[in-house]
Amino acid sequence: MTQTAIDPSFFKSASEGIHRVIQNIKTVITIDHHKLEYILASQIAGGHVMLADSHGVGKTSLARALAGSFDWDTAAKTDEGVAVDYFNRIQCTVDLLPQDILGFNRFDMQNNQYSFQRGPIFAHFVLCDEINLLTPKTQGSFFQAMEEQMVSIEGENYHLPTPFFIISTMNLRGAHLFPLPAPQLDRFMLQISMGYPPEDKEIEIIQQHGQTNSWAGFGSVAEVNELLAWMRLVDAVTIHPDVIHYIVALTRKTRTFPGIITGCSPRAGIKMSRLCRALALVRGQNYATIDLVKELLVPALAHRLELEDPSQSPGELLQFIEKEVKA
Repeated sequence: MTQTAIDPSFFKSASEGIHRVIQNIKTVITIDHHKLEYILASQIAGGHVMLADSHGVGKTSLARALAGSFDWDTAAKTDEGVAVDYFNRIQCTVDLLPQDILGFNRFDMQNNQYSFQRGPIFAHFVLCDEINLLTPKTQGSFFQAMEEQMVSIEGENYHLPTPFFIISTMNLRGAHLFPLPAPQLDRFMLQISMGYPPEDKEIEIIQQHGQTNSWAGFGSVAEVNELLAWMRLVDAVTIHPDVIHYIVALTRKTRTFPGIITGCSPRAGIKMSRLCRALALVRGQNYATIDLVKELLVPALAHRLELEDPSQSPGELLQFIEKEVKA
């Protein structure tokens, strides 16, 4: 079956709308423009993002600004009739249990029956703050939600809303941290670090946010239906077989490269291809290129690698791999 041709103006219109969101976020957050493009591309591609950073660089504010840039349907419900919030924040602690995130059935003494008490996972946009403070058991509660967009609670399946997007933050150092298992890291489409801002930008941040009304005037600039349209348009972005072959060659090379114990799975290639198409859409293009693959190589693949020497940089190994794999 041949794919229906899409009017090129749709891609331009989508890019303009996406950059309207980007500019709105940058009114309250200082972040590298390309990194913000990557985060929006991941959301549009249906993926999830991990922010691995030190404390106090604006990870939570970034998530709040991204969620607040869209006008959400406040009366949304899942297929099972469970109410959905537009934004929920989960502050992770070591004593948090899976039911604190997913929900549980509570016995109603008056009605003599069980009623479902939804957890904060039932939202279009979920910020999971400091995920590596969770115990492995509680970390596992995100597995099904991230991969299947549904959760199983006491024998019942509940679908999560569309769009459904998780931004997780991860502490790089500190006490009581539980490293995320490789299968869970593999479910994040992207991992980036916001990093510390330059001195001049840090001065601007303090001047802007050193007052109580720093978010005054901030509001939504796009409809949720626009976001859904952008997500559908990702499938219309062309990706040439040569680009796919290049992605496969890169991921397969990570499985045999010296110094890497566990390389990238086929899932990594799937997510990379969708991320490339989404980033092309963000930039107003209707095709993905090998240059986009190279640009996204480290943020899309580095967190999926298990190295023999943990002190070694996975990004550096990926750069060596890129030099060896011919485009």
